[in-house]
Amino acid sequence: MEPLSKSLKSTALPKSQSNVSPPQVAGASATGAVAATFESIDTRIGNYRWVICALLFFATTINYVDRQVLGILATDEAFKHTIGWSEAQYGYVNTAFQAAYAIGLLVVGNLMDRFGTRKGFSLAIIFWSVAAMGHALARSAFGFGTARFALGLGEAGNFPASIKTIAEWFPKKERALATGIFNSGSNVGAIFAPLVVPFIAINYGWQWAFVITGTLGFIWLVFWLMIYRRPEEHPRLSTAELAYIQSDPAEPTTKIPWARLFPHRQTWAFAIGKFMTDPIWWVYLFWMPKFLNTNYGLKITQIGLPLVVIYVAADIGSIGGGWLSSTLIKRNWSVNKARKTAMLVCALAVVPVIFAARASHLWVAVGFVGLAAAAHQGWSANIFTMASDMFPRRAVGSVVGIGGMAGAIGGMLIASTVGLILQYTGSYLPIFVIAGSTYLVALGIMHLLAPRLEPANVEDAIA
Repeated sequence: MEPLSKSLKSTALPKSQSNVSPPQVAGASATGAVAATFESIDTRIGNYRWVICALLFFATTINYVDRQVLGILATDEAFKHTIGWSEAQYGYVNTAFQAAYAIGLLVVGNLMDRFGTRKGFSLAIIFWSVAAMGHALARSAFGFGTARFALGLGEAGNFPASIKTIAEWFPKKERALATGIFNSGSNVGAIFAPLVVPFIAINYGWQWAFVITGTLGFIWLVFWLMIYRRPEEHPRLSTAELAYIQSDPAEPTTKIPWARLFPHRQTWAFAIGKFMTDPIWWVYLFWMPKFLNTNYGLKITQIGLPLVVIYVAADIGSIGGGWLSSTLIKRNWSVNKARKTAMLVCALAVVPVIFAARASHLWVAVGFVGLAAAAHQGWSANIFTMASDMFPRRAVGSVVGIGGMAGAIGGMLIASTVGLILQYTGSYLPIFVIAGSTYLVALGIMHLLAPRLEPANVEDAIA
């Protein structure tokens, strides 16, 4: 950060705000004084950090378009006849994706911390876009399992890179909101896919649904390479905005070995929360089209509107969950109380999804699932932000990678479990009972492990 006197001069403060005596802004209190001053002249700070957030939003949108295509095509009779898989085989195909996602997250978080998000994100989106298009070559459950495995490896880079970017580009009080905004791209992707995939599949063939959606990543890559730099290196970032971004207390930059993060309770709180709740989102993403097809007879051309309603609700929940905790923090709630209050609200809102399996009317079921999806995304915005609450920026990518790996392992287990439940019972009731009860249990465990969300003492983890 620049010296304080230069920073204040560059922002051209009004006279009423420039008469700050040296003792008020000297020494250790300088950073806090700068942050307070910037809040009072917010219009002078600049908003370029939100351009970066928009890039993350679109990357997440593309990420979810690519992973959603197969679930939508699975409701098409012609596609099912061509592939000829059972419910259990469909579950195993999604298990392959989750296994690769777990392996990818085991590695990619550390790579993002080592090499930076500009290069790391570029490689990840190239890899997953090629894998997405590669689905067009598959003709069997095994072939799709192979393609899904490759897709999972590449898509593992999205969230560690995005969370690390948020930690670099936003002060702590804005991170939950920024995370909620970029994370809402997952819902936009889930909305976009059922609107375009059926049209492409019916008019051009199912193979082109994979090819056309897979090219979106390369379009995004052009803008990423043109626009993205670290804040300290960005030519379009104002001095005032850079100082605002860096207004939190300074952190050391020494790298933290990834394996040495495991002894900390904060790592396990984040990882267990992800392990228990991420799989529920995978169930919505991969099985909701099949649920609508099985329970209400919706065809591939009819599932678009219900899915759009569900994921619009999820979009609102993603932004709303981040907004709620950020607003409580700005009202002088502690970070711990604000985050956990928002997560408790979300956990309670998921519970009614238990009734979706027995809903007599399509739109009643859609309402229950939409509320649960909104609550999940609000939960997700806050649990992601907890990583940057408890760990320094230089460790965030690795911690998110560990948590994401745990979530993917949970996803592996749920994918096979759901496939087998449907294969042998044909009922979605046990699945929705699991979905409705998991979040409250997860929050209780997380609170036991991190009762105050205190920062992890990682200094002893430095090699």
